[in-house]
Amino acid sequence: MVEFRRNNRLNQDRFNRGNSRPNRNNDRRDSSRKPRGECLTLRIEKMVQGGEGMARLEDGRVCFVAGALPGELCKVRLTFQKKDFTKGRVVEVLEASPDRVKPRCPLYGKCGGCSLQHLASEKQAEYLEKVERENFKRLAHAELPEDFVIHTGNAWGYRNRARVVFRGNSSYDGAANRDGAAKRAVFGFRGEESNNIVPFEKCPVLTDGLNEFLRGPAATLLAGGSDRNSCGSNRISGGREDSRRYSRDIDVNIFDNGNGEISFYYPGMHKFEFDAHAVSHVEIAGHKIEADASVFFQSNLGLLPELVNAVRKAVDEGLSSGKSSDAWLIDLFSGVGFFACILQDKFKKITTVEREEGCLKHAKVNLSVPTASRTPEIDNVSAPAEDWLVENVVDVPATLIVDPPRTGLPKEALTAIVNSSVNRLIYVSCDPVTLARDFAKFSEAGFALSHAEGFAFYPQTPHLEMMFVLDR
Repeated sequence: MVEFRRNNRLNQDRFNRGNSRPNRNNDRRDSSRKPRGECLTLRIEKMVQGGEGMARLEDGRVCFVAGALPGELCKVRLTFQKKDFTKGRVVEVLEASPDRVKPRCPLYGKCGGCSLQHLASEKQAEYLEKVERENFKRLAHAELPEDFVIHTGNAWGYRNRARVVFRGNSSYDGAANRDGAAKRAVFGFRGEESNNIVPFEKCPVLTDGLNEFLRGPAATLLAGGSDRNSCGSNRISGGREDSRRYSRDIDVNIFDNGNGEISFYYPGMHKFEFDAHAVSHVEIAGHKIEADASVFFQSNLGLLPELVNAVRKAVDEGLSSGKSSDAWLIDLFSGVGFFACILQDKFKKITTVEREEGCLKHAKVNLSVPTASRTPEIDNVSAPAEDWLVENVVDVPATLIVDPPRTGLPKEALTAIVNSSVNRLIYVSCDPVTLARDFAKFSEAGFALSHAEGFAFYPQTPHLEMMFVLDR
């Protein structure tokens, strides 16, 4: 998902640890399973979605192994069991892949991110391509195009946006910094598969700007001290109310706009603080995009122009071929109108559809700037995309862009698109599995995959974003 949107926390998967009561009935199914925590020696067959290695137990069950690479022989500790599959974690690599490297970050395996640091950075896109080609074949019963390519950028120091946890009044030794007033403050990430806080002093995937912000003014701005105004905000009292407010952990969104400006947001932020510190502007493809740190934006600004170029090219090809029309651009799940903003000089009418009011106010700003060549009719709609599609008839071959959340397109939205006059669809996806699922349904309705590209926006992780161009 490329757009700024309300940055609601994604609930992490929680593994069912099983029933801790004794098995008084002597259930055969339970007694036949390997006990949780047992170590086995396994040969890893391949990498699967999520970056885990896949192996098989002697009883035929599949085991998904965190920290393993294809071809390796590993000593694996089982961490989770079901009737038809298990999960495990590498405790020792007996025969290593030539692509294995030593993780750069000392918090690897503790922090909840960057789970592919054991795989050489220059090999990660190659591995992810194999995974997605297999997923697409298995889930969509089709092949990705031969010319499918994954765009890559900097492997480290690339991340412009993150959510960190601020803990004031902490005794963690590593919290000390040059600002004596902030020595007790700690910033951390949520731990792997838990809500535990893993403190850090410098994250190797964050931009230098974000790391410097966290080491410097961030703690002073967030702590309940006498002056939280080091970045020019209004002075805030450090009285009893603030002390109580910052005695708990606070989730803080931080964003580096790539031009030396850091914005941040936390729940309960005062309006004058929000206006001073949360709003930001990003320069992309010759356009100035406004948003704020409470909403989502693509975390890798260095690679984002590659996606912009791919979308613009797909739009231009659709217009020149006649498969789509310049009469109407419909941007669904539009966030702050990012795609609509960079494409508005090509269309007579533009409709953005986004359910979050916080995004809509930025979309109105971003699409209010007139272009030199054309001033389209603009309609910014606050509604769920599926509701808008059901209630509005698209009876012209409009250019349609969809950029849904990880869950993919709602069934009602997909059906409405199929029943419309849209003949070219540009689908930007942050989850290849739901993309493959949705493509299978579009394929049944007569759409064909004309072009596909991948974007490794999150190096050191198994996350991949993709863009499909579908025609009928």
